Amino acid sequence: MSGLQRSLIIIPTYNERGNVTRMVEELERSAPGVELLIIDDGSPDGTASAVKEMQKQKSFLHLLERSGKLGLGTAYIKGFGWALEKGYAKVLTMDCDFSHDPAAVPDMLKALDDNGLVVGSRYINGIRIMNWPFQRLLLSYGASLYTRIITGIPFMDPTGGFNGYTAAALRALKLNEVFSVGYAFQIELKFKVWSKGFRCHEHPIVFWERTEGASKMGKNIIFEAVINVLRLRIKKIMGTL
Repeated sequence: MSGLQRSLIIIPTYNERGNVTRMVEELERSAPGVELLIIDDGSPDGTASAVKEMQKQKSFLHLLERSGKLGLGTAYIKGFGWALEKGYAKVLTMDCDFSHDPAAVPDMLKALDDNGLVVGSRYINGIRIMNWPFQRLLLSYGASLYTRIITGIPFMDPTGGFNGYTAAALRALKLNEVFSVGYAFQIELKFKVWSKGFRCHEHPIVFWERTEGASKMGKNIIFEAVINVLRLRIKKIMGTL
């Protein structure tokens, strides 16, 4: 891809050596011509080293290394800034653990032709989550419901991480003013893009539980999401978004 049609997939990693090589290869097959940016937070398992080895043969693969776990939100902010600086027209965010299917990337990117934001949704056309225990499913769906009630956002799945943005939407976000760090970051960005009047689309995806590595979800991340959803609502009421 060239010119204004260049697309980038941003994938933050921490201890994903067991997944990253296969993920890059799968994306190369399913979305040829799309470039990848891995943002690694100092993974002690050698994730960055695996990416550097692949870079010798894959010119579409880029790597940003950070020293230590600095949070999902700050990783994406850095990646978005890098993407805008390099002139990409479309940016996709996804996880490295195969919970997000690489085969869905072409449809997600295509949907950005007509929308500023494309939300990969686990909760339209039925619940599309595989291999989750009921308690976790209940927590996730409850978080989505809570977010919709408090903020008024229309998406069935405002908390998911498989999303696409146009460069125009990212520029409008004032990335230096984003205050969420953990998974609340996903809610904040969607809410702000929607609040600024960009056309948005919710695209059905199938979400798979990870098969390699460990989940990064913790109590602090959940607490941050609860508080920051309230902050977003208050900021919208006060006109300070």
